[in-house]
Amino acid sequence: MKALVLSTLIAAVSLGAGGAAQAKPLSRIIAEMGLTPADFEVVSATSTALLSSGTPAVGQERAWLNQETGSKGTIRVQSVQDNCVILQHFVQPEGAEAAREIRTRRCKTADGNWILAP
Repeated sequence: MKALVLSTLIAAVSLGAGGAAQAKPLSRIIAEMGLTPADFEVVSATSTALLSSGTPAVGQERAWLNQETGSKGTIRVQSVQDNCVILQHFVQPEGAEAAREIRTRRCKTADGNWILAP
């Protein structure tokens, strides 16, 4: 689970940075986004639940809230192509005035798991 969370974090930052991602320590990436590792666990679980609730369709969304930190957000299916989806993550860390948008891409494997893809 932690490996998936770390992969989600790295992919999200890479996609959210408009292709200009640079190698940074994980602690710095998390701090810059204003989220905690526990927040990313909630984001990952919410993404998995969204994709596991049937065939994904554009516009489907699910909200999340980390009760411990107060961070919150929404995950929306932006596009579906073949066995892959682009997810829009609207993330609002506790105390932030506005949400930040991050995009990730997940593809469904032959065994039915949704994994991050470049």
